[in-house]
Amino acid sequence: MTYSSRRTAQLAGCSVLMSAFLLSACTTSGSGEDRADSSQPSAPSSARTASKPSEQELSKQAQAALAAVRSGTPVEAGAERVTDGIHSEPTLSKGKTYRISLACAGNGTAQLTFVPAKAGTKTTVPCDKSVIQQRITADEPVRINADGTRGSTGVIAWQINAL
Repeated sequence: MTYSSRRTAQLAGCSVLMSAFLLSACTTSGSGEDRADSSQPSAPSSARTASKPSEQELSKQAQAALAAVRSGTPVEAGAERVTDGIHSEPTLSKGKTYRISLACAGNGTAQLTFVPAKAGTKTTVPCDKSVIQQRITADEPVRINADGTRGSTGVIAWQINAL
């Protein structure tokens, strides 16, 4: 064998081994366990899941808390990451009264503010799944902001109902 043929054979062998390794590393069963050894669950993944709920789970928890206190005619609702915050300019009828309800699931707090400030009261929303409610008076267009404080994580769900 010549030097170039040997080199080509070595590269081809390495390519086959690397492909087999990557394929086996990426292939899992429907339960999330490796097919090579399905008798042992993945400990780091299980520990990570147990200590930190997923964004989807936090969203469900926050929305469930709001569902327990729903009243009035729904106008607008949503759920956002605490780090993204809520920034909404709902279409509210002038002179009518509304109720905003917020629930945050996760860690930390968020600050609820209104523009103009007279539309509602600045309030702290804890990320402990408790529901915060407040009346909104719409004499002019209103902007609603709920921004997470530094280090806060989770999901904040909100809804506005006409009273």
